[in-house]
Amino acid sequence: MIPLVLTSIVGVAFIVERGLALRWDKVIPPRVEEAAEHCSAERLQDLKVICQAEPSTFSRLLLVAQDHLSRPREETVDAIQTHARHEVLQLERGLVVLEIVVGIAPLLGLVGAIHGLIRLFAHLGEVGLADNTMLARGISEALNTTLTGLVIAIPSLIAWSYYNKKIETLAVEMETLCDKFLRRQYRERKRS
Repeated sequence: MIPLVLTSIVGVAFIVERGLALRWDKVIPPRVEEAAEHCSAERLQDLKVICQAEPSTFSRLLLVAQDHLSRPREETVDAIQTHARHEVLQLERGLVVLEIVVGIAPLLGLVGAIHGLIRLFAHLGEVGLADNTMLARGISEALNTTLTGLVIAIPSLIAWSYYNKKIETLAVEMETLCDKFLRRQYRERKRS
């Protein structure tokens, strides 16, 4: 049970940490999104100040975009995509731990059940089958570890799946916002 308790603590810690880190307004702050959507070529410096004042994944992508605006559009897009992969990896940080918890918790539960049954049958070999309540209690204790492993794995699996989908949604949204920003900037540059 001790390894299961430790696995549970690790799982809960990463569920809470990723839940806080993957909040929409923390990854794509509304103020930064608003500034990017209404940013003209003359207001690039204002956008840079806002991005630096509110550091986030989206802010860092916009700063990369601004640094590369003097280059051809394809180079800017490549630079943003390269940096975006790095940022998505940062968003996914910790999800591998949840994935491990999902896989290991039921296995630890099974190991506990098997260990408990081995101890039970070893004890029965010494004492005999005179007391059925002892047999029932021993099997119940052995199965508790399996149940505990599943109780740990199921919420971890739900959180892992939810966070993976949320990261995918955030990445698509940031890609869309960056694309709109670049289109507007390069369109204005062509006009001038």
